[in-house]
Amino acid sequence: MSPVTPLVLVVEDETAIATLLRYNLEREGFRVCTAADGEEALIIAAEQNPDLVLLDWMLPMLSGIEVCRRLRRLPTARATPIIMLTARGEEGDKIRGLDSGADDYVTKPFSVSELIARVKAVLRRTRPSVDGESLNFADVMLDLAAHRVRRNNRDIHLGPTEFRLLRYLMEHPGRVFSREQLLDAVWGADVYVEPRTVDVHIRRLRKALNGEGETDIVRTVRSAGYALDETVDATG
Repeated sequence: MSPVTPLVLVVEDETAIATLLRYNLEREGFRVCTAADGEEALIIAAEQNPDLVLLDWMLPMLSGIEVCRRLRRLPTARATPIIMLTARGEEGDKIRGLDSGADDYVTKPFSVSELIARVKAVLRRTRPSVDGESLNFADVMLDLAAHRVRRNNRDIHLGPTEFRLLRYLMEHPGRVFSREQLLDAVWGADVYVEPRTVDVHIRRLRKALNGEGETDIVRTVRSAGYALDETVDATG
């Protein structure tokens, strides 16, 4: 069992470039969705929670810079890596792109192989460490093959749903997911479950994970959802 294949959102109004990027990303094993303008990009980002955004600077409707700023204001996209694509090569433009919230900056025309390498490098920095068939976040280790969880070298006993929930959160650290998004990812989009069911399983997950004196790594974001975050001790 392997981690979920990363989903890349390509925001590019030039069809030939978008097609080129989709082909090469899919060949490297990524899932890909595309948007041809800034407004469509924001809608897709909110609905599909991409793991990374390749964002063209010059777009119809909204500029890439404005899209980047708005994504950073969305709780679900605040930690999503963004790589800006642009023909602007001046240092001032690069700084402006990074200041708007981008994680990296690639100037057109670009080498596809270099861009893919940048995508992989950014994802390595922002996704949890993967060691063989285990996921690691802070002091928690999830063994995918043995279906076991340990924290600080003690065994954590989780039910199947809490295990799937923790796995999904560990695969997307820092990302805020709404109850509906967690329901789709953990229970399945074709299964009807009350959104508040997520709260029950989050409480069970917290109770199992948190020993005496241990930080609660499951963060509640009011009116938004839940995230895995080792810097905040939050309950609820």
